[in-house]
Amino acid sequence: MSAALQKTVIATASLMTEARDPWWIISGAAAAIHGAHPITVSDVDVMVSVSDARRIFSRVGIRKAPPSDHPRFRSEAFGQWTECPLVVEFMANFMLRELDGVWRPMKPATRQQIRVESATLFVPEIWELRAMFERFGRAKDHERIALLDRLSR
Repeated sequence: MSAALQKTVIATASLMTEARDPWWIISGAAAAIHGAHPITVSDVDVMVSVSDARRIFSRVGIRKAPPSDHPRFRSEAFGQWTECPLVVEFMANFMLRELDGVWRPMKPATRQQIRVESATLFVPEIWELRAMFERFGRAKDHERIALLDRLSR
């Protein structure tokens, strides 16, 4: 894990101690936390509840972004925390428009606790993270699937 990612996830874990609901780090950062390498991680995606998003955004001065016009991804609440080496993107009620055109929620069913130094992080289990990458279906997601597959051998 890069030094920038390590510092960012430790700061994120500290901020998330105020969370009242389950939260997860997903995407490339979650793959790196699981030990996937070599991997490039440009931001840290965190899934939170709407109430936790409101509380966290207010506490650290994150401005809620206007609704996204992205053709495949949207959230009820979305905001970026830029006080870390990497940007942390918070998403509440994250939805994915599947290849069949239907919007479906993205909420992990598993929640694996992983320690990084003194920080407690939560990520989907590897098999579920892999399934999320399959649903996202982008080129970088296919690369991440291959990295996760190497971990489970």
